[in-house]
Amino acid sequence: MSVEITPDAVPVRSAAARVGQAAGIGCAALVAVPLFLGLALLVWLALVTKDASDFPRVAPQEMADRAAANSQEAYGVLGFTRTIPHGVADLGVSAENTLSSDLCYRGGLTDEVVDGAYTLSHSWALDHVTAGQAVPGLRRLRTHLADTGWDITSYRENVSGDYWSLFASRSDGEERVSFGWSAKSGYFSGGSVTPCAMAPGWQTGDGDPTGDLRWPPPLTPSPSHVRSQLVQYP
Repeated sequence: MSVEITPDAVPVRSAAARVGQAAGIGCAALVAVPLFLGLALLVWLALVTKDASDFPRVAPQEMADRAAANSQEAYGVLGFTRTIPHGVADLGVSAENTLSSDLCYRGGLTDEVVDGAYTLSHSWALDHVTAGQAVPGLRRLRTHLADTGWDITSYRENVSGDYWSLFASRSDGEERVSFGWSAKSGYFSGGSVTPCAMAPGWQTGDGDPTGDLRWPPPLTPSPSHVRSQLVQYP
């Protein structure tokens, strides 16, 4: 015996239900698009990696001199009058003038090291720095860096009523300088980081490519006639 289905027996969705379904599809699309873009970005990041051929071949000592020169230029602009010899007696407390090296990585989503590649950091610091020295010095240095091709990535004054900081970079962010001063402790620190480079002639099994670096030169004040002009900078 057949069963006849009349039109009245077929469920008819209301207009509200149809609108709700359309809205659901729209929301799903709005969620799917960002997810797809995010996945595409992750895939792209995973593929963007570097190897030895992507880094310039520069002798470590040349890069060390470059980092120290950046620090010396900043030190002169800041207008400090003391000379900082190489070394450090009490890290984070006393004056400092040191050089260190680090590894370079392929990038992307890998933590693989590029053998023979290196980056150098020159770190320096000065104790017993007053507000009268640090504040106008940092403002002056920010202007100087911007005028000489550096991008100011961050500049903050009186953070939490105590700390001042300045960060800048160039060469697409590969070369960086940073500075900070604590009003509470009177401690002023600075640093310069070089882009990654390959040590010329380095071969697998040679060990640390920066093993024979010399101490950085002393940081010295600007000539007196220049320093007097810098101190008067508004």
